[in-house]
Amino acid sequence: MPFRDVLYIGSVVAILAAGQLLFRKAALSTPPLSTVDGLLRLIRNPVFLFALLLYGAATLLWVSVLQRVPLSRAYPFMALGFVVVPAAAMLSGGEPLSSRLVSGLALVIAGLLVIGWEP
Repeated sequence: MPFRDVLYIGSVVAILAAGQLLFRKAALSTPPLSTVDGLLRLIRNPVFLFALLLYGAATLLWVSVLQRVPLSRAYPFMALGFVVVPAAAMLSGGEPLSSRLVSGLALVIAGLLVIGWEP
């Protein structure tokens, strides 16, 4: 896979990870969505709206990737989000990383290495 495509896929993953962190921040500052007040406050929350904007930008970039890279080749790398998001949540929000989670993340990385290996 050309480096440019790898860079674009990595950018999609990074943008989606940033969106996830912002969704978490918005969720923690919003009343339960089971109430009308909670729903209204969420849709007016600038952090939530920015996260949606990031998701929209990531989607456009993803479509650009899919114009050049087969889905079966590109999509497995979206699993990097399973690594990036917990690591970023730990670094930025102090969320814990258990040894079990770290082991699972290592398996995800190993799987991506197997998929991405081109002899």
